[in-house]
Amino acid sequence: MTAPSHTARAHSFNAAAAQYAANRPSYPPALFDAVEDLAGRPLTGSRVVDVGAGTGIATALLHARGADVLAVEPGDGMAAQFRRTHPDIPIVRGNGNTLPLADDAADFLTYAQAWHWTDPNRAIPEAVRVLRPGGALALWWNTDALDVPWLAEAAERIGRHFEVNIYEEKRNVNARAVDPADRLDFTRREVRWSRRIPVDTHIANIASHSTFLVGDEEESAAFLAEERAHLMRAFPDGIVEEVYDVILLLATV
Repeated sequence: MTAPSHTARAHSFNAAAAQYAANRPSYPPALFDAVEDLAGRPLTGSRVVDVGAGTGIATALLHARGADVLAVEPGDGMAAQFRRTHPDIPIVRGNGNTLPLADDAADFLTYAQAWHWTDPNRAIPEAVRVLRPGGALALWWNTDALDVPWLAEAAERIGRHFEVNIYEEKRNVNARAVDPADRLDFTRREVRWSRRIPVDTHIANIASHSTFLVGDEEESAAFLAEERAHLMRAFPDGIVEEVYDVILLLATV
């Protein structure tokens, strides 16, 4: 069977935008503290462009932080969900490879769970073009804390199901991967946080990832039902604590 294309996976979220918005994890305040620390400037009052904004999980937090935020999102379904949830935040259609923005338009460009959908050879020059001198490009991802035993075991089960190495996720989040031509000088920070949620929310969260969205529907449903049964045996009260390491990469221009 041919593996789903990168484009197919990127577009898969549009049909599941409501599920994504309802179940995906947020980000902790300490992440935005780290962004400000590495950038050497506050988010409050800054012009921030959140690219690949999706349903607006990060965009809303940037807005609440006091930033003047513009969202950029390529997908129909995700943009529609964004507008329903955040009618007070402006959003335009576009992507990181060809930003619909003027030169020197932003103090920050942010990508939350989104940079891996870009072509860095196009997106890095676009970021440099759009950022004002001294502006910051901030990329971050929630990654599972795989030193937590139950999360490591779950990752192993998912890895076996999809024949992938889940542990590569963290190893592949580095400056060389995000900027292969080494145009910018990225600094890395990690922020650990957690959330306690029902097992069903956890299952809906993992089901909203592109690997499940583009897979065989019956196979995915069977795997998720088995995973839910496993977790209910491990957590009979029906509550799990998802633990995340947010990996932040930030460079100034």
